[in-house]
Amino acid sequence: MAAKFFIPSVNVLGQNAVDEAIGDIKTLGFKHALIVTDKPLVEIGLVGQVAEKLGVAGILSTVFDGVQPNPTVGNVEAGLALLNANECDFVVSLGGGSPHDCAKGIALVATNGGSIKDYEGLDVSAKPQLPLVAINTTAGTASEMTRFCIITDEARHIKMAIVDKHTTPILSVNDPELMLAKPAGLTAATGMDALTHAVEAYVSIAANPITDACAIKAIELIKGNLVDAVDNGQNIDARDQMAYAQFLAGMAFNNASLGYVHAMAHQLGGFYDLPHGVCNALLLPHVQEYNAQVSSARLKDVAKAMGVDVASMSDEQGAAAAIEAIKSLSAAVKIPENLTKLGVKAEDIPTLAENALKDACGLTNPKQASHEEICQIFTNAL
Repeated sequence: MAAKFFIPSVNVLGQNAVDEAIGDIKTLGFKHALIVTDKPLVEIGLVGQVAEKLGVAGILSTVFDGVQPNPTVGNVEAGLALLNANECDFVVSLGGGSPHDCAKGIALVATNGGSIKDYEGLDVSAKPQLPLVAINTTAGTASEMTRFCIITDEARHIKMAIVDKHTTPILSVNDPELMLAKPAGLTAATGMDALTHAVEAYVSIAANPITDACAIKAIELIKGNLVDAVDNGQNIDARDQMAYAQFLAGMAFNNASLGYVHAMAHQLGGFYDLPHGVCNALLLPHVQEYNAQVSSARLKDVAKAMGVDVASMSDEQGAAAAIEAIKSLSAAVKIPENLTKLGVKAEDIPTLAENALKDACGLTNPKQASHEEICQIFTNAL
């Protein structure tokens, strides 16, 4: 079966990547950027620094800093109004997954019209979005280089999965210097998000040799560097390796898609407004226990990538070892113990499960589940 591989046409990685990217932006001839970001990055001066660099290159900028941790339809609408009012001809997203996703929503509606709610699902839009340059500040979501856009519909209390080739940025930037000194909790959550991307892509029914290579290398790098990045936020080498790891994981899931971890985590985020990476980390071992019924050989590969000696293990033993390695890494970076710690309630599980089964990310899970089985996975994670 033929496979397509999606990735931004230009990707700049490593120290001084921002300065290199500014030169690339200048050559594209853009005049006025809408910088989509959040207030904390404005407060620490990072947004001002990027705006100044754009200004030196002769590019005007307007800042939209109203992005919430789980960006909403309302965020997209507010940013779009600012873009139109200032006649911006391209968008710059600056931050982690939330600014990137919000910026994609703004850029997509800017050229296609309507509401971002109109584009839920797979490749619904008719036109490419307004050009988007995505400058990343965390090592986890890979939203700076994917065709995935996750927006919360406040009215329905769900996260919409918009998977659309037209939301792919034209330029992604990963500079580890922008990731220094990020809080340990954020570093842990985003790092476990990246691990989830890699594992789900590797066991996906849409995996191929290219996504497999990206996923396995990502897992190796995360295992080797996440704890160091969490424990010492100024470790530039660990930050750099985590930036590459999350980018590789993005390459994997951007093309092999994901599974029930994300389908379920999206519901937790939309229903309770919980941090996405933490939800993924808590669900990942439980979903893989379910997937091990059909994916034990692949999970054994995951265990090997996480440093487990699997030479004498059966596939089933290797899968169990992978799940234990995931739990061990999660504990090492101080992810909460269970969903109960996050305020998730057992009485909400049937609704969460019903919505999870509607999420596009679940379509490529290696084993399709019933409503009862999704409920049980949620219950196991409480």
